Amino acid sequence: MPSIFDQNLLPEFESVRGKDEQILWSGKPVFLPFVAGGLLMGFMGLAFGIIWLSVNFNHQSETSGSDSGPGFFWLFGLLPLAQGIWSVMNRLLSYSNTYYAYSNRRIMMRTGFFGTSFKAIDFDKVSDIEVTVNFIERFYNVGSIQFFSGRTQSDEGNVTKLYDYWHAIRLPYEVFKQVKEVIVDIKTDYNYPNALRPETNPGYSTKYSKE
Repeated sequence: MPSIFDQNLLPEFESVRGKDEQILWSGKPVFLPFVAGGLLMGFMGLAFGIIWLSVNFNHQSETSGSDSGPGFFWLFGLLPLAQGIWSVMNRLLSYSNTYYAYSNRRIMMRTGFFGTSFKAIDFDKVSDIEVTVNFIERFYNVGSIQFFSGRTQSDEGNVTKLYDYWHAIRLPYEVFKQVKEVIVDIKTDYNYPNALRPETNPGYSTKYSKE
């Protein structure tokens, strides 16, 4: 199997590529598992909303003997239902504009459906990287890679890690190994300058060359 470094790179990140920055890999999620992932994310909201609305409508019908509709309590089911629907619609509408890449400096993500937004994470900020494959992704031979860069969310004393994701990409384990290796190489190079650094410039502004 040829190296993923040998692929034809997508042009979607040229507008944000820095001077002397080299894009090493770029890819796009596979459509069906990408959209289905939104369904998995919103499943709890969809299930709760549907059950809540069904129970309230049935209860009102039984107690009033009419189909005039339930009281205001049914409104509490709309928010989780809307959140579940949004999870799916967000994936569906943003798919055509969703791309992932990494360079010799950072992780990059592009998405959006009303407009285009870019997000980049410098390698020195990435403290953890994992690859996961859910049952839908396994069926399509794709997987997701998650990156942790120190962002957290606190809720009543409980701290939750916030991850950034590449969803439903092809060759997930191969991509994971390659990007992990580059992250380690670059972070090591930041801290312990090696032969890639000219003697007259020991800083980090030199090119990374993958052997």
